[in-house]
Amino acid sequence: MDSTVTNSTAESGSEQGSAKHGPKLYAGIAALVLVVVAAVVVAPKLFHEAPVSAAAPTRVVTVAPPLQRDLHGRLQFLGQFSPVDQVELRAQVGGTLTYIGFKDGDVVRKGALLFTIDPTPYQIKFDEGSAQIATARARLELAKTELARAQTLQKTDAGTIENVEQRSAEQRSAQAALDEAEAHVRDAKFDLDRTQVYAPFSGRMGTHLVSVGNLVSGNRGGGGSTTLLATIVSIDPIYLNFDMSEGDYLNFQRDRASHKSALANKVDIALSDENQFVRHGTLNFLDNSLDRASGTIHARATVPNSDWLLTSGEFGRVRVNLQSSHQVLLVPDAAVSVDQTDRMVLVAGADGVLNEKKVQTGGLRYGLRVIYSGLAPSDRVVIGGPPVAPGMKVSAKAGTIIAGSDGGSNEEQP
Repeated sequence: MDSTVTNSTAESGSEQGSAKHGPKLYAGIAALVLVVVAAVVVAPKLFHEAPVSAAAPTRVVTVAPPLQRDLHGRLQFLGQFSPVDQVELRAQVGGTLTYIGFKDGDVVRKGALLFTIDPTPYQIKFDEGSAQIATARARLELAKTELARAQTLQKTDAGTIENVEQRSAEQRSAQAALDEAEAHVRDAKFDLDRTQVYAPFSGRMGTHLVSVGNLVSGNRGGGGSTTLLATIVSIDPIYLNFDMSEGDYLNFQRDRASHKSALANKVDIALSDENQFVRHGTLNFLDNSLDRASGTIHARATVPNSDWLLTSGEFGRVRVNLQSSHQVLLVPDAAVSVDQTDRMVLVAGADGVLNEKKVQTGGLRYGLRVIYSGLAPSDRVVIGGPPVAPGMKVSAKAGTIIAGSDGGSNEEQP
């Protein structure tokens, strides 16, 4: 009974407590919501930063109109040097190699002794021929004497005609024997002389292909059965071979036909490590037909090589100067940008806004890039300043494009 009363009392107390604190709880939640709403509304105004008041400054670039020039046309090709003369030194007689008269790579003069083959067997043959000549001459003298005696006896009726004819035949036979012996000597002399190999012209030697003591084979007619001893190439002058495309060939031929002068065949040359065309040559050969496979025609120039710097097999640039001229515009090479396959130039308008123009370019002349089309002489080309892009508004400062020397500049391909 007491337990029941106690439980009832506790439950009634709990209900009274809940009823007492309920309004306070709801009031707290409402206040918290009001604080959050106030923070959302008021905080942006309290912590809002002031906007940037100053705009970015206008970029200053240097502009200048392109230079105008009347330029003579030029054709440029890649060529390769080759010797004017090149000889394979082969043995024409066989025997043991006994002497080498040069060092590999030496420059030798015409007539210098290069190789010696053992001449002993050929000297013996020559001496035998000389002895045969002496014998034949003695027989000829005897035959002449006997013929003269027979002719004298015939005049005195002491000899016969048959005897004279016999002596005359013996005299002719002795003369033929002498001629044969002399021919044998010349033959032996030919072989004996070929035991020594001389430089056919002044030039540079290659490496010796046979050492002293080796047995070499020779043949007067040459061929594969002969031993190759070395090679020699001429140095001064030297050839520069190159190929012209059909279009360049037609351009060159028309220009040469309209300007018949000594300059029509002059060419300028620059080596791979040279920035200027300081060497000069003469165009001395154009092939008689174009190659059907490549559509090019072979050409060749002769180049002086007094300093021996040019070597067979080297590459060099060859420039053919045309006499005809045409007007072009020139701008700094740095002013030309590449957009995929197009060449573009930035130009400042009257309002200071940059525009991009597509141009057709050529090589470098006077240190500047040649512009064939796309620019006007009055355009203000951006030639200096900070990096800029098309569409930007800039402050243009007037500048000047300065041309350099064109005496021997090495053109670059566009």
